[in-house]
Amino acid sequence: RWAQLSAEEGPAGLGEPPATLPTVGTNLTDLRLPRKATVREVGGCMAPIWPSYYGECSALMFVVDAANPSQVSNSCVQLLSVLSAAQLASVPVLVLFNKIDLPCYMSLAEMKSLFRMQDIVSCATQPIAMLETSARDGTGLADVLQWLRAALGDP
Repeated sequence: RWAQLSAEEGPAGLGEPPATLPTVGTNLTDLRLPRKATVREVGGCMAPIWPSYYGECSALMFVVDAANPSQVSNSCVQLLSVLSAAQLASVPVLVLFNKIDLPCYMSLAEMKSLFRMQDIVSCATQPIAMLETSARDGTGLADVLQWLRAALGDP
């Protein structure tokens, strides 16, 4: 839930990470990057309605729980579904392997291997980037904001 952080707050401009909870339903958050960008957070349980938001999507951040190996195959199927949507064919994608603060998380190399990210990236029509993150402690947040600024064409 990085979207709740203001770029002007705290040391390094990132503020304190917010408390985290799984997303149930949808959440809207406005960011200043410096221009205003609205982040729509849609939980995984809402996957059947994701396509209804594709038309207004300028950049996509797909969050994967890197500490939950039992969900890897489901997450991969969902990612492939999103990447194959015609409306998202040229939308830049950032895959976030989250929860790296937990002792049981799978490394970026492990996640790339399990997802076969090299194959996904080579077959995708859209640019795809990957980052390791922790919503709880803020690790990777600066890189996420940098990617989002670049994806949206903000300086």
